[in-house]
Amino acid sequence: MEEHLIDWSRAQFALTAMYHWIFVPLTLGLGFIVAIMETIYVKTNSEFWKNTTKFWLTLFAINFAIGVATGIIMEFEFGTNWANYSWFVGDIFGAPLAVEGILAFFMESTFFAVMFFGWDKVGKKFHLLSTWLVAIGSNLSALWILVANGWMQYPVGMEFNPDTVRNEMVNFWEVLLSPVAVSKFLHTIGSGFVMASLFVVGISAWYLLKKRELEFAKKSMIVGALFGLITSLFLILSGDESAHQVALKQPVKLAAMEGLYEGKEGSGIVAIGILNTEKTLQNDEETFKFDIEIPYALALLGYHDITAYVPGLKDLVYGNEQQGIMSAMVKMQKGKLAVQALEDYKIAKKNNNMKGAQKAKKTLDENMKYFGYGHLKSPEKIVPPVSITFYAFHIMVLLGGWFTFLFALVLYLSLKKNIEKYRVILWCAVWSIPLGYIAGEAGWVVAEVGRQPWAIQDLMPVGIAATKIATTNVMISFMLFAALFTLLLVAEIKIMTKQISIGPNGGH
Repeated sequence: MEEHLIDWSRAQFALTAMYHWIFVPLTLGLGFIVAIMETIYVKTNSEFWKNTTKFWLTLFAINFAIGVATGIIMEFEFGTNWANYSWFVGDIFGAPLAVEGILAFFMESTFFAVMFFGWDKVGKKFHLLSTWLVAIGSNLSALWILVANGWMQYPVGMEFNPDTVRNEMVNFWEVLLSPVAVSKFLHTIGSGFVMASLFVVGISAWYLLKKRELEFAKKSMIVGALFGLITSLFLILSGDESAHQVALKQPVKLAAMEGLYEGKEGSGIVAIGILNTEKTLQNDEETFKFDIEIPYALALLGYHDITAYVPGLKDLVYGNEQQGIMSAMVKMQKGKLAVQALEDYKIAKKNNNMKGAQKAKKTLDENMKYFGYGHLKSPEKIVPPVSITFYAFHIMVLLGGWFTFLFALVLYLSLKKNIEKYRVILWCAVWSIPLGYIAGEAGWVVAEVGRQPWAIQDLMPVGIAATKIATTNVMISFMLFAALFTLLLVAEIKIMTKQISIGPNGGH
């Protein structure tokens, strides 16, 4: 398939996904923060907490409405730009997305109306229940979408049907409870909670800097910082499990995340480093121009054993018999056997040769796990863009550490009742709002760029997954979506900043 078409199809989906992730994480976390604030209102019957809840709810609603648009477009793109992918695994991939639309999105959209418009129309407790159900529904939507994404990273619970040339689900629970899907869900919603906490703390800090809405700002800041600190610690734990699953299921991605070319026992993590752009699999150049390493940390993080052997990119591409690592070339040979066996099966069936069909199916079943390798042109193609993956991972980790420290510091100073004196800290909180989004986007870059060239790990390369349509059509739609999403983002920022400038008490 034409390389330009594949690149433009990837670019369009990346554009949609990254814009979508600007809107989604705030919804995931702010819903729970609003629910906590409304719970305090119902318990205390304080008009202050009611007004506080309404203010943050308004910002939640603005973000929720705009976020829905990008999500719908992204799901349609699977059919328009990735038709081969949708045909090959639609029976599996479509199931969690269907559940998300029927159950989770229906629940959150239904109770959203009660939450936003029902303050004086339903009782306090029912309104509070609606708010909690919207928060839970938003995260249930994320669950089903991330189950689908987790399956792409680690395909389980299915069986290939050579008659239809489709993968069919045979175990729904294996798909749902896949360790990759579970860790991806927990880590992703954790990042959404942290980003929402940064949003609340940062806006509260802005009010304190402007000497406005002091009581509102201080109390909102305490709720946001406490929620943020708890979820930051949760994010660290879920990140540890996520890295463990990557090490077990996607070792090439782990090696790219750390710029690890040569495997070794007890490998360390590069805390800070600058990659040598001249380094390739074929030369002996140094990997880093500069780096500070934490000894044994990668072995511990990936395998929970400081003496574990962590395979490098060279091991995974060219093989390592001593460590029992199969080379990509051998996998390509097995993949080509699977691809040819599928063709032989179809011909045998067409000619009513049942014996030949059975023989071909046996060969196919034996090699199906390497099916995607049969479409690769060289072993080196299994390596993702190392620089992008490495820097995105380290930006995410470093910013995550900063957020945890910031929440702890802000909470401590807020409880001492004198945080307004620390203007530098308040400005740090304000400017950490965009840093939260950068960290979130970096996490998705690691997840998706780091698993290239695969649309489905080991089963389907991206080049095979794309729809055969005119490149010009994809380019035009890319430009249109870029303009549309940018307008939506500008509109959201403008509406939100106007609402923030008005304040919880109408500017009085």
